[in-house]
Amino acid sequence: MAGEVKIKLRFNGVWREVETRPDRILLDLLREELGLTGTKKGCEAGECGACTVLMNGRAILSCLTPALKADGAEILTIEGLAEEGNLHPLQQAFLEKGAVQCGYCTPGMVLAAKALLDANPTPSVEEVKRAISGNLCRCTGYTKIIQAVRLAAEALRGDQRRKDEPAEAVKQAKTAVYP
Repeated sequence: MAGEVKIKLRFNGVWREVETRPDRILLDLLREELGLTGTKKGCEAGECGACTVLMNGRAILSCLTPALKADGAEILTIEGLAEEGNLHPLQQAFLEKGAVQCGYCTPGMVLAAKALLDANPTPSVEEVKRAISGNLCRCTGYTKIIQAVRLAAEALRGDQRRKDEPAEAVKQAKTAVYP
């Protein structure tokens, strides 16, 4: 098509070459061109975090990111998180803790948490709160989400402690207050 630019990106471990308009946002490229609809279209203004994906390991808002900026980048969406049919420990923890509710915010929340755990395998409750602060959830009070992230951190570290979080971490998570 006239006016389109060819870019090469690695989506969920697979290199793809796609043509896109210079004004297209990454969110639309993911959903419309590649069929990766796990990345949600929410506010389209960078306020809700539903469109969060990882670009080169960093959580980004795909509704604000020009598709051309992703040329040569590695993009991870929620569809690429599970491996060989097995849920990622974050996905499993979200299910176990009941942190999914309606599920609309879940893909962005999980990917924001993955970026945190990749950088910091032992986050405090405050660090978890900060990492997910750009992701809005209208269904929960965030307590179960925080618990899920901490449970996944333990699983990823291979901790042999009990499945439930230490009492202090649960207490701290229950006092999480978000606007």
